[in-house]
Amino acid sequence: MAATTAPTFTNSGTKATAATTLDKAIFAVMPENHELLKLAYTAYLANGRDNLAQTKTRGLVRGGGKKPWKQKGTGRARFGSSRNPIWRGGGIAFGPTGEENYSVKVNVQAKRQATRQALSVAAHEGHIKIIEGFDNADGKVSKTVKFLSKIEAIGNVLIVLEQKDDLTDRAVRNLPKIKVVQAAYLNVYDIMNADSIVISEKSLPIINEWLGDKK
Repeated sequence: MAATTAPTFTNSGTKATAATTLDKAIFAVMPENHELLKLAYTAYLANGRDNLAQTKTRGLVRGGGKKPWKQKGTGRARFGSSRNPIWRGGGIAFGPTGEENYSVKVNVQAKRQATRQALSVAAHEGHIKIIEGFDNADGKVSKTVKFLSKIEAIGNVLIVLEQKDDLTDRAVRNLPKIKVVQAAYLNVYDIMNADSIVISEKSLPIINEWLGDKK
């Protein structure tokens, strides 16, 4: 299989004559099925989940210290507390405690392979564009919008840079569909959710070093 290519653009948004050749060991690894992609995607969501849900057990609910009625002679069932889980206003028997662990562990090799597959799917569908650099020294949002429009990066856009700084964050801060990540922190979730992936040329060696074939 020949190495795939991606259109390349200058800092001003002009399309370059020659396309960039992408490493086939990273951008041409189409998945036989999507099980690994699904695992990496759901693991990302699970590991970022805030464990905030917490219910009160019968021991935490206020009240219920007095026995509702005597043990024998009433003809009714025995109860020691009105905060029994089957009573209205009682505690919750098997609710969340706030100590649950929802994290999903994916080993490093599987995570890297899933990232290769996600990038390969994006490259196959023509979602990847290469830029010489993200030149926005003044950090203006309008300049970012104009640049992305010129290179036809539409929808949810993922910008992959070799390094992030405050100016970069400022340049995309008020753009809800634009996300900037460093090349070393690429993940399946961001890749799969992007309609356009804009990668700087200086990011490619970082991606190749991280995900390339080490043999």
